Amino acid sequence: MSFGDPNNPYGPPQGQQHGQQPNYGYPQQQPQGGPGYGYPSAPPVQPYGGGHAPVPSVMPGTVKAARVMLFVLGACQIIGGVLMIAASSWFADYIEDEVNSDPTISAQDAETVTNIGAGLMIGLGVIFLAFAFWAIFTGVKFATGRGGARVSAIVYGSVVTLASVINLLGANIFALISLVLGILIIVFCANKNGSYWFNRPRY
Repeated sequence: MSFGDPNNPYGPPQGQQHGQQPNYGYPQQQPQGGPGYGYPSAPPVQPYGGGHAPVPSVMPGTVKAARVMLFVLGACQIIGGVLMIAASSWFADYIEDEVNSDPTISAQDAETVTNIGAGLMIGLGVIFLAFAFWAIFTGVKFATGRGGARVSAIVYGSVVTLASVINLLGANIFALISLVLGILIIVFCANKNGSYWFNRPRY
């Protein structure tokens, strides 16, 4: 009896080498890289809901500090604007007394100078109030605003810094405070924490 006879029913299965036995009782190994039979391959895990970066929910400390500085500068400018407008009448009376003490100036010219002085004080007061509104409105928008609030804060800080330098050249040492605050607002809004907060995605 020859095991090499393909018609022999007692011979080894076709393709089975002589002398090799099948691994009875052990499952056949699945091909590498293929899914299991009857089971679909698991999809890749997507972190944070579909691969999106985590959305920051807490405002960074430096951004909070810049927001507080905006509110502080805004409050100071409100006080300054109100005082200028309220003091316009006193300033007008002071100018009128100074002008009337000069006999070479007519009464009409004295009145014109007085009105200009009072109008100048009122105009400066309105400008201060406008800057105060700008600062406070920008600070409020920090919570929900996008890059526009960041740009507004940086521009505001730049204007405050420039005005403070001009006042320092005029020997106004109190402008040093606003100079420092203006620079800090620019730095805190322009750094990576500011970019992280104002450019955060909205889902």
